[in-house]
Amino acid sequence: MHKYLKYTLYAWLLLLAMPLLSSANEQPEALLKKGNSAYAKEQYKEALAAYQQALDAGYESVALYFNTANAYYKLAEMPAAILNYEKAAKLAPGDEDIQLNLKLANLKITDRIEDVPEFFLTTWWKSFIFSFSAKTLAVFNVTSFIVGFVLLIAYLFLTAVGHKKLAFYAGIIVLSLGLISFIVVNVQSGYLNGKSQAIVFRGAADVKSGPDAKQKTLFVIHAGTKVSIKANNNGWINVVLSNGNSGWIAASDVKEI
Repeated sequence: MHKYLKYTLYAWLLLLAMPLLSSANEQPEALLKKGNSAYAKEQYKEALAAYQQALDAGYESVALYFNTANAYYKLAEMPAAILNYEKAAKLAPGDEDIQLNLKLANLKITDRIEDVPEFFLTTWWKSFIFSFSAKTLAVFNVTSFIVGFVLLIAYLFLTAVGHKKLAFYAGIIVLSLGLISFIVVNVQSGYLNGKSQAIVFRGAADVKSGPDAKQKTLFVIHAGTKVSIKANNNGWINVVLSNGNSGWIAASDVKEI
């Protein structure tokens, strides 16, 4: 099951296991607060140490990735900042603060790569499906189904005709909204998980014509550049840039988003 589809399952389990989940998140939440406190004091390395502990514990959240990225940004470590902004954007693709900070970080790296222009309907569709985070949609989905079924059950027990009609149609509408949110989560998941991407961490990475250091160098990309991964071959990855250029680079030169 894709990571973004799991949010729906998590939301359902949340209703049954709230105390347990609250206890399990207590330590990572404390580490996040510790990191935020250090960040507020401009102790960015100390903040990163706390954030990394939370990440090492398997904790994952928009705030954790976003704050980690901000700390790296303050330390002028742009590849790491961009990597964590991208991870935050995967969890909350419609978040304007994440997108703004990501753009600012990209202005501080060497490469200026122009994206291949998209068809306007494609741009509109992506904007629509990423208007809300997968987690928000999952919670809305669960809430909609619960409220919808309650309304339909109420329809069975109500006696007044007007109230029965209201409960029935309201239940159908709410369930339909829940179904739409479920479909959008699936579309988000398919889009994000169908694209394997990475950030270049090597200062200058040679892009070769084949998966071998002896192959011809086609061009050079620099730290902080985002690439899409198309294939792997014995420690080399076939990458495509946002402008359509492609080639092979050493897998050790990048970190996957």
